Amino acid sequence: MANSKEGAQVISITIYPLKSCRGISVPEAALSSTGFRWDRQWIVVNSTGRACTQRVEPSLALVEVELPNEALSEGWEPNPSSFLGIRAPGMDVLKVPLAEPSEVANGVSVWEWSGSALDEGNEASNWFSKYLGKPSRLVRFNEASQSRPTDPNYAPGYKIKFNDAYPFLLISQKSLDALNEQLKEPVSINRFRPNILIDGSDPFCEDLWKDVKIGENTFHSTELCYRCKVPTINQETAEAGSEPSETLMKFRSDKVLKTNKKPQGRIYFGQMLVWEDSVAQEKRKTMKVGDPVYVLKMVSSYDDVSV
Repeated sequence: MANSKEGAQVISITIYPLKSCRGISVPEAALSSTGFRWDRQWIVVNSTGRACTQRVEPSLALVEVELPNEALSEGWEPNPSSFLGIRAPGMDVLKVPLAEPSEVANGVSVWEWSGSALDEGNEASNWFSKYLGKPSRLVRFNEASQSRPTDPNYAPGYKIKFNDAYPFLLISQKSLDALNEQLKEPVSINRFRPNILIDGSDPFCEDLWKDVKIGENTFHSTELCYRCKVPTINQETAEAGSEPSETLMKFRSDKVLKTNKKPQGRIYFGQMLVWEDSVAQEKRKTMKVGDPVYVLKMVSSYDDVSV
């Protein structure tokens, strides 16, 4: 076993209950096979059922969500007075019951996946339609009836909810620091929307990790995270710019990293993970800020990195 670096640990855990909206920083989060509990549980869809994200609706960056504190406890179940609170500039607070709704929305799609989801009703629909200025609905992933597998080439047998590709995204603080050293105006980690932020490791060392133990749980890397336009959107103002993507292209593109695939002009920042213990679920099923990070297996070059 090789330590990533003595003293490496988790310094922040963030869950994003409503896809493409603001995250919630938590001291501890319950693990599941599809990611942290409540992470990417909800999405806003347009009139055709297609997921709305900051790529098209940057104002989603200003939407704040709040869960009851007890919802973060392992094993907690909602009661009739449990709500997801949603806030946005110029809007009244929307309260969405955490108990599952009975209405079903068909024809919901996220990237290549399509299926049905639980519809959160007309009040939520009207709220988002007003905020976005177009017909919208709020829906919840229905784990009882729907299954969304990860890419079998990199993570066979795993599933996700409304995540882009995999259950977890990990980034090193030192990687962000290395980027900010090259930017005229530093950016916050919220541009990259990781679930797990670690410190005490070298910049971009997470690129080469294959198996990593965090606390008492083992994770397997899948692919480096290919970045879309979302990191160029200021998460405090919802305004888009050219950075940090312009600078990342200079030293984090597939051409510069010399990965094992033909360059496609992509940039990478962060490592996507699956939880290996999710099948047996015999070990502690939570992750805490302060958990130590150990590398169990890593590759030696970007030739062996999955992208």
